[in-house]
This record gives sequence, C-alpha cells and structure tokens, in this order.
Amino acid sequence: MNNPIKNRYDFVLIFDVQDGNPNGDPDAGNLPRVDPETGRGLVTDVCLKRKVRNYIQLTKSKENGISADGFDIFVKEKGILNVNIDNGYKAAGLDPQAAKEAEKKKDKSQERRAQISNVRQKMCELFYDIRTFGAVLSTGANAGQVRGPVQLTFARSVDPIVTLEHSITRLAVTSEEDAKNKETEMGRKHTIPYGVYVAHGFISPHLAAQTKFTQDDLDIFWKALTDMFEHDRSAARGLMATRKLIIFKHDTALGNAHAHELFDLVRLVPSDNSNKPPRAFSDYKLDFDPLKVPAGVSADIKL
Repeated sequence: MNNPIKNRYDFVLIFDVQDGNPNGDPDAGNLPRVDPETGRGLVTDVCLKRKVRNYIQLTKSKENGISADGFDIFVKEKGILNVNIDNGYKAAGLDPQAAKEAEKKKDKSQERRAQISNVRQKMCELFYDIRTFGAVLSTGANAGQVRGPVQLTFARSVDPIVTLEHSITRLAVTSEEDAKNKETEMGRKHTIPYGVYVAHGFISPHLAAQTKFTQDDLDIFWKALTDMFEHDRSAARGLMATRKLIIFKHDTALGNAHAHELFDLVRLVPSDNSNKPPRAFSDYKLDFDPLKVPAGVSADIKL
C-alpha cells in the first residue's frame, strides 16, 4: 500500500513499570521524572519515540545491518544528522555542497525552493521516523522542516509515584590508584516500585499526505507500540510492558469527534476498595465502554 492514510486516528497508550526507572531526568540526577505538584510520574514523548525508532531499526534491519528500503532511521545512535541530509541530497540527484553554498548566499530563488522541497520529500521516503514524527532538516544542507502526522503527549502516571534511591556496591574498583584505598565502589540506582502510565496520541491524514505516511507505516507503528518494551530491556528500567492500546478510527479525514471526548471515555480505576498502594496491573481495571463511542468513530482495543 503506497497511498497515504485517509482517516484520522486518536489513540491511548497504557503501559506500566515495576521496580525500574521508566525515564530518568538528567537535570535531577537521573531520578524518575515527576510532576512536583501532584507527585504523578512523567515519561516524555521523546522517550516513547526513541523506543519506536529502536523497534523499527531492529525489525526492519537486513542481515548486513542496512535498513529495509524506506525504513531507515534519521535520529539513531551514532547517527550524524547532517550526513543523512547530505545523503538525501545525493539520493535526489543534487549536490549537497552546492546547497550549502546557496544557503550561505541566502538564495531564496524559486529553483532553490524547489530543490529543498524535492530533498525534503526524498528524506520522507527514505526515513521512517521523518515521515512519521517529522524532523528539522535545516541544520546542514538545508532541506527544510517536516511536520509529522503522528504526535504523542507525555505519559502521566494514573497515581502519584514514589521515587526510591538505592545504594549499590561493586566489588571491582575503577583504577589502580583507587585500589590502594578501597576494595569496592559505591553507586546509586533510582526506581519506582510500581506505576501505570497513560499517553495520548494523534494521527493526521492531512500531514500523512505530505509525508506519504501509508497504511503499512501505520500498521508497523501499532506493532511498535505494543511490542517496543519487549526489545528494550535493561536492569535500570525494571519490568515494563504495554498493557493496552486503544485506537479510535474516524470515518473521515477531519474526524467525527473531539479527541478529548474520546480520551475521557478511557479510565483506569482501582480494582477494589482497599487503600493499599498499587503494585501490579491487576490492581486496576479498565473502565471503557465501546458502546459510548460517538457515531462515525470506531474503537479497537489491542492487548
């Protein structure tokens, strides 16, 4: 399927973490991110997009390490963005060095604008994350900017979280000089005992038409959201899993209901009346009635 999607989508992503740090804040000693006024945990949209990118890179990589056609990742580990933009110019049959010279001269001619447009479209064709999330392509040989059809919010925990700091020891020291004075190294590890997080997302067919985001792209995006934590394991993140993905598909491109009205239909509530702190997903139950979904919108629950 090479045609861009025609329908608007809104979705709710529900995931949880146990004994881990879902998204550390580098400005706070890598403590789990938290809303200081409510105590509810936060996971940034950038963090979630990173996991989607990693999943695409893992599942769409050929044996020689080269990504399948159209599924390269623009923002990836050890990637150099300006080199990728240069390669986009070359793929479009244009000279990136000449483009850089034109930028220095502040060339705004119609021919130059057409070049930027051609390269921008080529970059969307080559890189999955550009045609999905968009990107700034003006850092080197200018290729403009792309506003992606898929947008995500921060994820916010249903209940306030408790951040724990653990002292850990290592039996090996770092250097020979350290060995003269000590036999172990001390460290710190930050976790939360448990938290359920909810993120919301939006998919615009109008922007999909600009980046050529297709049904095949959408299908693998849904797959990435449900499976991304399965391939992102680390001791620091504890036990993380996607628990529910609720997809609202509108019958039209403009949509048949406001996104916030659809999101308000989805709630996680305590599964019993006890006041014990939640420590498992079974401590919650999903409060969602598909029969309440407005006309012109269909709901699909994955997982």
